[in-house]
Amino acid sequence: MEFIVEVIAQFLFELLLQIIGQFLFELGLHAIAEPFRKAPNPWVAALGYVLLGVILGALTLWPFPSSMVKLPILRWVNLALTPVLVGVFMSWLGNWRARRGQFVMRIDRFSYGYLFALTVALVRFTWAH
Repeated sequence: MEFIVEVIAQFLFELLLQIIGQFLFELGLHAIAEPFRKAPNPWVAALGYVLLGVILGALTLWPFPSSMVKLPILRWVNLALTPVLVGVFMSWLGNWRARRGQFVMRIDRFSYGYLFALTVALVRFTWAH
């Protein structure tokens, strides 16, 4: 009897894992597409930029597996300062594009640029050695 309960529990766990995984994958696809829609939901667009940041951060680990900043305290400073600077730059770029009548994306705002850069920096901070 105990064996049957264990088998059923394993099956249900696997099923639940598959359902949750499928749901998260589908949600991720929608979130990645959301920033490129005409009138995206800002929260889903933010999630899309986080997912894109994770992807870019992971991709940068392939050619650059080591952290560019070696001292631990400076790595923390880099984690805090770099996303702010990138956000400021993206805001400046968005203003520059707007003055020229060019299309301005959400990432051309400080908050989205910062969020994207923070996610890339967190991935690199965590996994780059």
